Amino acid sequence: MKNPWPFPRIIAHRGGGTLAPENTLAAMRCGLAHGFRAVEFDVMLAQDGVPILMHDEQFGRTVAGSGAVATTSSSVLSTMDAGSWFGAAFAGELVPTYQQVIRFCHQHSIWMNVEIKPTRGAEQATGAAVAAMTQALLAVGQATPLLSSFSFEALQAARAVAPALPRGWLVEHIPADWEAGLRGLDATALHVDQKGLTAGQAAAVKAGGWGLFCYTVNSVERARELLSWGVDGFCTDRIDLIDARFA
Repeated sequence: MKNPWPFPRIIAHRGGGTLAPENTLAAMRCGLAHGFRAVEFDVMLAQDGVPILMHDEQFGRTVAGSGAVATTSSSVLSTMDAGSWFGAAFAGELVPTYQQVIRFCHQHSIWMNVEIKPTRGAEQATGAAVAAMTQALLAVGQATPLLSSFSFEALQAARAVAPALPRGWLVEHIPADWEAGLRGLDATALHVDQKGLTAGQAAAVKAGGWGLFCYTVNSVERARELLSWGVDGFCTDRIDLIDARFA
């Protein structure tokens, strides 16, 4: 049987976990410094359709002030401070474009789990744009990235644009129709919140021949338990406690 998870097992969440401002190049550098050559991060569309790294639709948490990603151009977003909220040492760390992060990851041979994070109403556009850029900039010899999303529509759009790119369906709790959903997306794996996952559910997913990925695992004990259940991989914020070779 084909390996349903031919990817790294331990992945740095949003680049640098708890050690750097999320979804920034500083976070990617931090993860790399801790030995991680596999990262997860969020991609959203700016007003002009340019993919940028951001988790929240609205400003106020990682970017100061009021406003929204969907109503702000990428040229403006690229000048906004995304590091000061985390600490003075990161003041001036800017919102990166997806293209910048792809190039950084290619340069350092870092595998990418790209979460497509559409704003409301932009599900199809975001899935299509992220898939198109990922495919266009995929370097020869570079490990193929995985596209993931909570948005079924975004993943469908990504599949239509770049069917060869693997897809992971993100869910908080495993729904009753999870197998039909995975088949409908021709997905590689189910990505689930580790908090509610049971050993029985993990066994069922693996018995079906799917990859099983968990977010976000921050204790050594839970990491060991999940791996013992057959979970293929997980992301972690605690890259200081769980290293890239943990498995």
